[in-house]
Amino acid sequence: MVWVKRGLLGLVMLLIVALLLTAISGTWMVRRSFPSTSGEAELVGLTGSVDVYRDAHGVPTIVASSSDDLFRAQGYVHAQDRFWEMDLRRHVTAGRVAELFGADALDTDRFIRTLGWRRVAEAELELLDDDTVAMLEAYADGVNAWMVDKQGSQLSFEHALLRVTGAGGYVPEPWTPVDSVAWLKAMAWDLRANLEDELLRARLLDVDLGEGRSMDDLFPAFPEDRHPVILPAGGDVRDGRFVPGSGETGPEAAAVVAAASPGGATDAQRHAALLRSQETRTALAAAHDALAKAPALLGDPGSDGIGSNSWVIAPERSTTGTALLANDPHLGPSQPSLWYQIGLRCEPVGSDCPYQVNGYSFSGVPGIVIGHNARVAWGFTNLGSDVADLVIERIDGERYLTEDGWEPLQIHEETLRVAGGEDVTLEVRATRHGPLFSDVSGSGSEVAEGSLGAAAEEAPDGIEHAVALRWVALDPVATMDAVPRFMRAEDWPSFREAASRFDVPSQNLVYADVDGNIGYQAPGRTPIRRSGDGTLPLPGWTGEAGWEGFLDFEELPWTLNPEEGYLATANQPVLPLGSDPFLHVDVSMGHRAARIVELIESQAQHSPDDLLELQLDNHNANAATLVPVLTALDPRGDAGVAALQQVLADWDLQDDADAAGGAAFNATWRHLLEVAYHDLLPDWAWPAGGGRWWEIIRSLLDEPDSPWWDAPGYPDLLGRDDVLHAAMARAYDEMVDTFSEDPADWRWGEMHTLTLTHGTFGESGIAPVERLFNRGPFELGGGSDIVNATGWTAHQGYEVNWVPSMRMVIDLGDLDAGRWIHISGQSGRPFHRHYTDQAELWRDGQTIPLTFSLEAAQATAVDQLTLTPR
Repeated sequence: MVWVKRGLLGLVMLLIVALLLTAISGTWMVRRSFPSTSGEAELVGLTGSVDVYRDAHGVPTIVASSSDDLFRAQGYVHAQDRFWEMDLRRHVTAGRVAELFGADALDTDRFIRTLGWRRVAEAELELLDDDTVAMLEAYADGVNAWMVDKQGSQLSFEHALLRVTGAGGYVPEPWTPVDSVAWLKAMAWDLRANLEDELLRARLLDVDLGEGRSMDDLFPAFPEDRHPVILPAGGDVRDGRFVPGSGETGPEAAAVVAAASPGGATDAQRHAALLRSQETRTALAAAHDALAKAPALLGDPGSDGIGSNSWVIAPERSTTGTALLANDPHLGPSQPSLWYQIGLRCEPVGSDCPYQVNGYSFSGVPGIVIGHNARVAWGFTNLGSDVADLVIERIDGERYLTEDGWEPLQIHEETLRVAGGEDVTLEVRATRHGPLFSDVSGSGSEVAEGSLGAAAEEAPDGIEHAVALRWVALDPVATMDAVPRFMRAEDWPSFREAASRFDVPSQNLVYADVDGNIGYQAPGRTPIRRSGDGTLPLPGWTGEAGWEGFLDFEELPWTLNPEEGYLATANQPVLPLGSDPFLHVDVSMGHRAARIVELIESQAQHSPDDLLELQLDNHNANAATLVPVLTALDPRGDAGVAALQQVLADWDLQDDADAAGGAAFNATWRHLLEVAYHDLLPDWAWPAGGGRWWEIIRSLLDEPDSPWWDAPGYPDLLGRDDVLHAAMARAYDEMVDTFSEDPADWRWGEMHTLTLTHGTFGESGIAPVERLFNRGPFELGGGSDIVNATGWTAHQGYEVNWVPSMRMVIDLGDLDAGRWIHISGQSGRPFHRHYTDQAELWRDGQTIPLTFSLEAAQATAVDQLTLTPR
């Protein structure tokens, strides 16, 4: 989201003058929006007084006597701490960022308007139950009450700076329920699963990989023989009951293209030829470019980092004799953190005001998403169901081809307003399958004339190809209804009823309750495809593409109280390969899941502290495979390679921040991928380096003469051993250049750093501006597909781009003994004491108390604000 470009020279001068020469004035501007957290304040619309207790880290517990007052106060408190984040998010999800930041944000707006997130959210509001709408309206009233009579720096430091982006005089519109609902579109988009892999496969069909190399080699199957699935019982799922052995093995990866088109090899060849045609290649390149224009509010789904960990432990396997739950969602880092910790309590609790919950919320959305109430706790990880397909459409002017002939395109225009510039008109085209996603990069003819289609030939007879997006989240559904139901759940049946409302995004839900039960549920709308398995785009004019409906909720996998006494999810498959129902092909390769299960199985019982320690495990399973091979190689008289081999031999395979072995191995890994693949693959297919690539290289270690070891850019390298030796030699040179010749100076954390980056002003490219908003760098341990999942992308460097965004452990036997942390702090206001007061704790693997009872909230409070009716 690099939007803040224009006018930045003027901004720098303004900041230098205001903050350096007149520090008093600058401090006043920065602090003017800091919230009042003690004393009394009036809040319009309250029916009674509301108390807001804040602990030493600014975590509020809101206590109210009615549900309306509770959520009205939550809206007020969210706005106090995070209004800039909330205002920016609603502009993003509405495709209106250019109104704040000018023409540099138009690509983002084109993307969002083409998909129509806001239009879908408006339709969803009409589907919601009355109690959900009442919650949303009360929340909006609270936000708007806080906004009254505020402008510029009273709203936030960022709002005060908008005058230099061309948005001077900007006045925020009142908050609405749709602003909250639209955030679910952003969440669903960033957790959508395999669009990148689908595009990658389609475009790689046109890449000459050379003799002895197959595209299928780059997409290995899940290693079921080595790594666990979530529910290993196997077989079909029938109303949640497993029937062992009744599933059939699905198609092999080599038959993906054949399976995509009925009729055998002839249709498979036709399908492959379609994907290789110049018109389709241009459209696919445009779709790939369109993905790059999408806002990544939760993180970049195209990286190897997407995922999360969660597990639940039954009482017989816990030292407390009660159920335990742990969760750490892996998302893109941001400043402020994506999460906002909060407690919401009715006092007294009754049918009219049934809430007593603690957990993580999203600013801009009422309620909590992950957490617990007085009886149940729950956590999320990404299920990875394949819920989006790309469809190649044939377009002729204002019509598109179907199996029944030509049909008119659905066309409408949108007006994009631009700060400091002229309005822009956007034409949005759609077919029965969805919006023409590739249009975000321009129409087919425009793309063919531009850089993406520089080699394109003229389409025959004026026919163009475009790519439509079929995605479950573009169908209006009532997902928001799940939020209050999770908060009110009292047992497994009521929890499953709440889960049945959670249509998008598809998630793994883990559950634990005070009665000692643990469970798992897979919710979400999962499509039933007419043909294919969703791994390649299909033609839209043959009748093959499209969906026949969705799996019923009762067809989705679940289990309660498994014999093993625990459940662990880390984005691996839910069921054994070949089982029904079909959910996905592209999943995590299971390295985190295997390590989590190994550590859980390593001892009979676990304490809450054990679970916190497990979340911080830095074991590198890729190194466990490669290091024995690397250290067994002949160093060939190269003293640097010999020195690096000794460091690897002495290493415990833990990617700790101070590990010399971690630095040496990860540098070797990055150079290995560069040497072997960068001259073979186009840059858009370069290895990211995560679990899929771990499996690719693992499969080649026993084939030292495989063509994949040919390293086309290095003719002197012949086979596996030459490539591995070259990677170690280059890694040693990097260690010397970065540190010194002494391995005692080598530190993985010094290479693997995280900068908490403000999503707008923190990405300006101008250091004085960025220093005002960003924090770090922080040296971290961990890595991609490690339990402590601090992800990095090999072809970009070692910088952290994916993190455990929060960590939480709950003991259902002592709800005041919970622990939690997230990556920054509660405040979104730069220089506030809670802007990053959790960051160093998070870096060091520490947590803060997660208390639940009213007595504990009052005892730990350092501030109390009483909101009174007006």
